[in-house]
Amino acid sequence: MSFLSIDRAIERVQFAYPQIYYACHTRHERRRSTVEHVSTRDSEILVHLDRRVPMTLSELAAHMDLAASTLSEAVSHLEAHGYVHKAPVRDRRRVALLLTPKGVSAVRAASVLEGSRLKTMLMRLNAGERRRAIEGLALLADACRRSGKRSATA
Repeated sequence: MSFLSIDRAIERVQFAYPQIYYACHTRHERRRSTVEHVSTRDSEILVHLDRRVPMTLSELAAHMDLAASTLSEAVSHLEAHGYVHKAPVRDRRRVALLLTPKGVSAVRAASVLEGSRLKTMLMRLNAGERRRAIEGLALLADACRRSGKRSATA
């Protein structure tokens, strides 16, 4: 495997992401979350959570570049609808946020990437290519979560 400079890596992501987005995107417009549907704003919150790896409210706020107080009410609303589970962490003043199975379903239903289109594209890859593509996207997403702010530079 040849060396890929950071500048070339940036270029590859900047070209690849829009190609994936335009090939697979769909529009969902929802103003408020209900038991059956998730608003655009709430889906933007849910997509940053995981069902296995907890994230504190302060970590989520830093990642989304929002005030924790702004997110607190939204997260409570999402918890009331069953999309998020709050669990205490060592410091009992903080809570860890986990996505529930219902939250996962909501993210998939509200995703800007249409599941059937994405399936078509993923099926064009063999199993090894598909695994590498998903691992690469997951690694990049994880680096983004760890960065603190979505607008932060390294």
